[in-house]
Amino acid sequence: MRNFHKPERSEVFSQNGMIATSHPLAAKIGLDTMSHGGNAIDAAISAALMLTLCEPQSTGLYGDAFVILKSQKSDKLIGINGSGNSPKAISSDLLLQKGLNKIPINSVHSITLPGAVALFEELALKFSNLGLAELCKASIKYAEEGVVVSPRVAFDWRLNNLKFSQTTKKFYLVDGKVPETGSIFRAPKQAEVLRKIQKNGSKGFYQSEVTEDLVKSLQNLGGVHTLDDFANVTFEYVEPIFSNFQDGSKLFELPPNGQGITAIMIRKLMEICNIQEHSPYSANRVHLEAEIAKLAYTARNAFIGDPKFSQIKEHFFLDSAFLEKIAQQISLNKLIDGSGIQYFDEKPKDTVLISAADKDGNAISLIFSNFDSFGTGKCSEKYGLIFHNRGASFVLEKNHPNELEGNKRPLHTIIPAIFKGKNDMIMAFGVMGGDYQPYGHARILSNLFDYSMDPQSAINFPRSFFFNGVLKLEEGYDENVAEALTSIGHKIVRPIAPIGGAQLVICDPSGVLIGASDPRKDGCALGI
Repeated sequence: MRNFHKPERSEVFSQNGMIATSHPLAAKIGLDTMSHGGNAIDAAISAALMLTLCEPQSTGLYGDAFVILKSQKSDKLIGINGSGNSPKAISSDLLLQKGLNKIPINSVHSITLPGAVALFEELALKFSNLGLAELCKASIKYAEEGVVVSPRVAFDWRLNNLKFSQTTKKFYLVDGKVPETGSIFRAPKQAEVLRKIQKNGSKGFYQSEVTEDLVKSLQNLGGVHTLDDFANVTFEYVEPIFSNFQDGSKLFELPPNGQGITAIMIRKLMEICNIQEHSPYSANRVHLEAEIAKLAYTARNAFIGDPKFSQIKEHFFLDSAFLEKIAQQISLNKLIDGSGIQYFDEKPKDTVLISAADKDGNAISLIFSNFDSFGTGKCSEKYGLIFHNRGASFVLEKNHPNELEGNKRPLHTIIPAIFKGKNDMIMAFGVMGGDYQPYGHARILSNLFDYSMDPQSAINFPRSFFFNGVLKLEEGYDENVAEALTSIGHKIVRPIAPIGGAQLVICDPSGVLIGASDPRKDGCALGI
């Protein structure tokens, strides 16, 4: 039980429905959706569409999405990959000939095709009660009337507006200024796009005048995107991957091109290293997790890409003998060299994660992203749709699994998850934050099950992350921990922005639903 003398929040409990998101208005819209006949999948879609307005820095209609869900119709988990391909005409050779050795993060060449709208349509057709047209209504209303800018959104806006193009400034400044907390942000042109989706489904986005605006804008920026590229955007059903843990629990993630397998690998290495033997706040715990992450991210970078282009041996990552062998590199007294690990974050990434469940047995984790905050900082000329920059994750190295090629999906950082515990407990959850996400998944599970924290405390707990040669420590860690880590050889950095943002909903075997939401964002969990 939490200490009620401390200014913290409690978990939320309910019986009929639960949703957790990073913005309260999106959570309310999701809850309203369930109150008016929708299920958890309906709630997640309506909340996701709202978040394109409430958190335009984090996500948008020109974004990618992934889903892992449990339908009331089956105990088998379902995965859907809604990440877009690269344009057909692009290649590593094209960029190498331009003298590039990596893809500039805000360039037109970092802009892959957007898969989220196709995924939302499929979810609505196969799993929702209300249908996509109904689920667009709230976001259309608020796009026209406006939403109030919340504190964390204002913070991110202020931190990331300098890369805005002149076109983006027209759509994403308010009266020519960066919106502040309490400002009203309106997106009437996005309302027009949503109406086209409402009327014509995904064709209203991928085969319409919206598409013409997207292609014209991209080509004006020097892109090789075509109308045919957009017409061929689709989703893919994928089989979730999982591993059994010592207590009989299972963590389910989506397979590559995402990095979900990295989360399972980190959690397995935590077991091997007996992480629970160290105090939760201790320098030893932080150090061991950093060393584990170095091993896992090295494997990720070497082997993960689009499985349609290269064979990815998922069992290799989770083989017990392999994990035991690489764990022998870990010591409490010295560091593994992590200087060669490539990360895709130059600064904190922006993403939204929605967890939802209902009394009928539906549960969903939906993740949806621009990749970088406000993507490339560029948007379409007519409708003001922000172009994400997921293609910056590709590499230009020849014959690498993640080499840039036409019609290929890049290694993706955004990963939804479902955890199955003892006695049929199910938890739909995820952690936003670019490269941090697999580390964050394993950390949440460690807090819950190694250290017996309640769900909200597991989310609140201070975070650390080894990143680009430094060990980031949130302010929740005191200087004694920082000094102990420095004495081993870690370079400590206190990040400007907090690390990541988590949401979770637990379906308890008793029928009670439990929600928790990260105070590092503006959101909340709400139940009925």
